[in-house]
Amino acid sequence: MLRGYRYRLYPTAEQEVLITKHLGCCRFIYNWALARKNVAYQSDGVSLSAYDLHKRLPALKEEHPWLKEVNSQSLQQSINHLARAFTNFFKGRAKEPDFKKKHSPEQSFTVPQKYYVDFKQGTVKLPKIGAIKVKYHRTFVGTMKSATVIRRSTGRYFISILVDDGKKPPVPAPPIPAQTVGIDLGLTHYAVLSTGEKVENPKHLKNSRKRLAVLQRRLARKQKGSKNRAKARLKVARCHQKIADQRRDFQHQLSSRLVRENQALAVETLNVDGMVKNHSLAGAISDAGWGMFCLMLAYKCREAGKTLLWVRRFEPSSKTCSVCGYRKADLTLKDREWTCPDCRTPHDRDINAAINIKRFALAGAERAVEPVDSLPLGRGMKQEAPSVRVG
Repeated sequence: MLRGYRYRLYPTAEQEVLITKHLGCCRFIYNWALARKNVAYQSDGVSLSAYDLHKRLPALKEEHPWLKEVNSQSLQQSINHLARAFTNFFKGRAKEPDFKKKHSPEQSFTVPQKYYVDFKQGTVKLPKIGAIKVKYHRTFVGTMKSATVIRRSTGRYFISILVDDGKKPPVPAPPIPAQTVGIDLGLTHYAVLSTGEKVENPKHLKNSRKRLAVLQRRLARKQKGSKNRAKARLKVARCHQKIADQRRDFQHQLSSRLVRENQALAVETLNVDGMVKNHSLAGAISDAGWGMFCLMLAYKCREAGKTLLWVRRFEPSSKTCSVCGYRKADLTLKDREWTCPDCRTPHDRDINAAINIKRFALAGAERAVEPVDSLPLGRGMKQEAPSVRVG
């Protein structure tokens, strides 16, 4: 099983220059390869493979001698990243690859092999860069596959080491209804569980908005190209990074607790790209980071041998009574509480949705592939789509 371990790097001034050269050369190779692929496809209808582009690298190095100053394997890996990006695009998992910008918030390059980790000395030795001081806050056991050096806009450096521990992911057991929890993600409360528990939304961006606005106004007043503008830009970047770190820490703690305390989890599939088109809620939805939270649940369930069930986004989880199955078609977003006109049961909108998410997920897991027949008119739900199991 592959696992990633990220550590903080502390390079010297000379090593920072070498890292910057690697970042620039790898970005140049990526953009060059993307341009060659686009031209070949548009003019001749030919799709250049990674092997075809690798064969052109020696001639490109003769044309641009400064490419020889960096690790050759990192340049080759940039072409492999482009090939993987096109594969994800054709399979519908990502957007079409675009050219990389020089001033993007986060830049990286990969070293596939021939690097050495020294836990005792607290260093990692990279080709053509040397031994860089690193903070090993935890150790790992396994075969190192590759290392990725990352530079953020705040000037902080990290290294992410991919390790194969030789273990196979545990096979998840069938979901047990009593030990399964449904999760309804929202804005007022970040997560509402089918058990009735409500997790408050920390709203990190909203809480830091005043400070961020002050720093952005100071940045706007600085003269372009001046050192004071660079300092102001760094302060804005650090404020953004603090918000992102707070959000990631909250998501890690919540996702770890949910996976640890339950045998199976049920989550509704959300169309976040479509939801952020609502300009009134776009900022709050982006601040919540539901997509990253669901990714954390997925890989933590896989590592722990737990089951993660997905419910399709069109299931009427909020409009359906969790007691009798009546569907209230006229329920609006502002209705946070409602009473079922059929069985007279009062409902909290979010708790009712979480209970229905659990019911839909378990029903889909039991009925396998084909959707079930809908219930009688007036008390019927949509056909329950089969859930997708991750684990």
